Amino acid sequence: MLRNLTTKMLAGVATVGLALSLGNVADANAAETKLRIQTHFSTETLSGQMAQEFIDDVSAMSNGEIQIEMFFASSVVKSAETFDAAATGILDCDMTGGSYQTGKNPAFQFAGDLTGGYQNPYQQYAWLLHGGGYDQLNKLYNANNMEFVGWWIPGPESLSSTKSFTGVKDLKNWKFRSPPGVITLIFEKLGASPIVMDFNEIFTALETGIIDGADAANITNNVGLGLYDIATETNYPGFHSMPADHLACRKDVWDAMPDNHKAILKVGMQALGLKNSTINEVKNAQTAKDLREKGIKLNTWSEEDMAVYRQAVQESWAEFATTPESKELLESHLTFLRNLGAMQ
Repeated sequence: MLRNLTTKMLAGVATVGLALSLGNVADANAAETKLRIQTHFSTETLSGQMAQEFIDDVSAMSNGEIQIEMFFASSVVKSAETFDAAATGILDCDMTGGSYQTGKNPAFQFAGDLTGGYQNPYQQYAWLLHGGGYDQLNKLYNANNMEFVGWWIPGPESLSSTKSFTGVKDLKNWKFRSPPGVITLIFEKLGASPIVMDFNEIFTALETGIIDGADAANITNNVGLGLYDIATETNYPGFHSMPADHLACRKDVWDAMPDNHKAILKVGMQALGLKNSTINEVKNAQTAKDLREKGIKLNTWSEEDMAVYRQAVQESWAEFATTPESKELLESHLTFLRNLGAMQ
């Protein structure tokens, strides 16, 4: 009996040892995904800090199998060049925004910022998650050798200005930094003079008077950029823009990933989106209070001015959607908004 017990114990030890050995082999053979990603946000901004949190979450969820080297503040190439740098192999993924790529196809405008269509980030996430957004976007991205992975949307942005900024009348001859895309068309209709420049050139241009104001980010990120050290007025809450920054990876890089890594990155982006939108609500409320105490004038535009703006937006959408892809993508958004009752 003792001999049988000893035999069973030895067999059990051997089984455990074999399991541990196989586990070590599995660990050694675990797939690794190494990604070089660029974002236009600096580490000093709230969005930059959220990007780092995304990296930490992905590493934890993948048990270190997904390793991300993040290049902050467009340190490899200019912000608008990040997409091409990823598509051609200089980087692996782009964490800027689709609207930088409108020169390729105006459809990218409607992949990045509807400029006055959605009222809040949650409506826009709903289109992505429940309105066929992933499939619609990847028709466009795949045709450009990229895979759309997800969005993170801080919420409506605020324009900063060194001059009076109380309504549409103040836009006449107002020179401001603008991202490329439909936003330039909208503000030209309203009398402003948009100047397209890289994200990281804004502070110097504002400081030297090349521009009177800037379309950069929401008030919290604007503080991180130092804009209110120069600009004395802003609008709050924002209305003109709600960019959806994306994570997009080169198609062959994405296709080579194991399915669990793809799922981790997609779910990680969805988590980042929720955390980013909600923390910006909290931070913007506190930032608004702080800016008022520092003497920055926060202007809320009248409903009459907003009606003028919305009219310019809808005219500009129609003029900007000049390709089959842009028309299809715009119509997908508008159909979803109409079904929500958020647009006639």
